[in-house]
Amino acid sequence: MKGQAEFKIEKWNETPFSEVEKGGKLTRASVVKSYTGEIAGEGILEYLMAYHSDGSADFYGIERVSGRIGNRSGSFIVQHSGKFEDGKMKQKSVIVAGSGTGELTGLRGESALNAGHQQEYPFTFDYEFE
Repeated sequence: MKGQAEFKIEKWNETPFSEVEKGGKLTRASVVKSYTGEIAGEGILEYLMAYHSDGSADFYGIERVSGRIGNRSGSFIVQHSGKFEDGKMKQKSVIVAGSGTGELTGLRGESALNAGHQQEYPFTFDYEFE
């Protein structure tokens, strides 16, 4: 199935934990997101990011989304990976197998997002239930 949703960043708290040679750094960001659309609810996300001296960054994250997909409620975990460069984020997200709870048990899916900094982030995702 295909779904459409959007999210907003409600909170972003980023802290460096290591400086890297030639101007790079490693950071951790604690993020809270709100979802509307086919996915509705809240996401709690932790990103680890490696910034490079040119301003680009590679990032990885784990997020727990609590709420609903369509008319089913529960929670699930999403694994994110991507790159930020030239003011744009390219991210791939995959639902962690076996992480669905409640009526979202058996959920599988993925999405991709290419976007710059903005207020709302619309995206399309593919999903199914086992």
